Amino acid sequence: MIQLLNRQSPRWTPEPTPLCARAVPHRTAAALQRWTRLAICPGLAAGLMSLTLSAAAPAADTKGPQISRSIAKEMIAAQADLQKNNFADGLKHLATAEATSGLTPFDLKTIDELKAYAYIKTNAFKSAQDAYEAAIATGAATPEEVARYTKAVFQIAYQEKAYPKAIEYGKKIVDTDAASGDTYAIITQSYYLQKDCKNAVIWADKSIAYAKKTGAVPAENLYLFRLQCAFDSNDTPATIGALEDLIRLNGKPDYWNKLLRFELQDEKDDRNILMIYRVMYNTNSITSGSNYIEMAQLLADAPALPGEAESVLEKGEASGSIPPDQKDRVNRLMTAFKSRAEQDRKDLASGSFATEAAKSSAGELSMKLGEVDYGFGDNQKAVEAINAGLAKGGVKHLDEAYVYLGLAEQKLGNTAEAKKAFAQLKTVPNLSPKILNLWQLYAEKVGS
Repeated sequence: MIQLLNRQSPRWTPEPTPLCARAVPHRTAAALQRWTRLAICPGLAAGLMSLTLSAAAPAADTKGPQISRSIAKEMIAAQADLQKNNFADGLKHLATAEATSGLTPFDLKTIDELKAYAYIKTNAFKSAQDAYEAAIATGAATPEEVARYTKAVFQIAYQEKAYPKAIEYGKKIVDTDAASGDTYAIITQSYYLQKDCKNAVIWADKSIAYAKKTGAVPAENLYLFRLQCAFDSNDTPATIGALEDLIRLNGKPDYWNKLLRFELQDEKDDRNILMIYRVMYNTNSITSGSNYIEMAQLLADAPALPGEAESVLEKGEASGSIPPDQKDRVNRLMTAFKSRAEQDRKDLASGSFATEAAKSSAGELSMKLGEVDYGFGDNQKAVEAINAGLAKGGVKHLDEAYVYLGLAEQKLGNTAEAKKAFAQLKTVPNLSPKILNLWQLYAEKVGS
């Protein structure tokens, strides 16, 4: 077998930034303040009205709980200071109110909410988190307020890297069916950042399921959590599965490259190696000059397809991936392939190859004719010749016939026919399950 030049195990570096969709990254102080202003100002306005009514009118004239008269003066002063961005004095008034005896749960909840607002405006996020938790603990918050405070604790805890707390409150949001895709993603990342891959993968799966349930496209980074965890634990089947899911998601050549390099490892059969290279070549995921060289050599050897081998080396040279110390070797190979390819071109031009194939009662020569046509870029003739060979029967390598037929149809823009050809691979006896799986995955992306 040809010596492999570069089939090292795939490596990649974990993303240093948050791996979630849209609003997951740690919020800046300004962003959190903007969010808090939107979330809390309605409560402050209601609180101001309530305070004013408590001080100026009998409780019977108002609806709902009221601030105790014993702290009304301090609360109104605190409210005024907060509205003027005088947060230090506002917090002093709130502390005085909080020290008053005989406070109701509603008093404490209102004080805590105003404290949380002041703390966020002064970037004291941990204190704001504590204040929101205290507000929830009073039992006086409405369901809507509890939901708002819970979301605030969740977001602040994540920003402050208090990941266990973020997970705790994130799960509360999920349990109340108030979660968004970002909620699931933040929980996932919080587990991952604690190096808890088991739960990170569980929540990545939940996040993906939630996205699909709501008709959204799952964020790529959710699959990257699964990929990194599988790779870090040396779980090759899970790593391959994660790469396959990423390919289904967006078909990036980089994911194809990593997957196919895994599949090349320990593969000993030259025909299987060439099949893997065909997938790699047609997904534009070859990044190593040695891979181009090995693929070209394999093509020129057993299948005897120097025209296609020549095209592979030309693409390798054009990509700039052929290292300087391999240039002379590539030039020698190119000269040999061109000479042999020229003879094939003459046979095609004279019609002798086609005549011989037509006369044969078996389909093998027609199949070979189609392969040669494909190698020279004549996809329509390739389709006609391969179909003729399949109709006659007696094709030695049905897997190659269906692959070349599918590739030729794809290049002609006949997506349905290409998929139909690739689907026939499952009928080929003794085809490697790995090779079948790769071409089925490839077929899924045809036309996408």
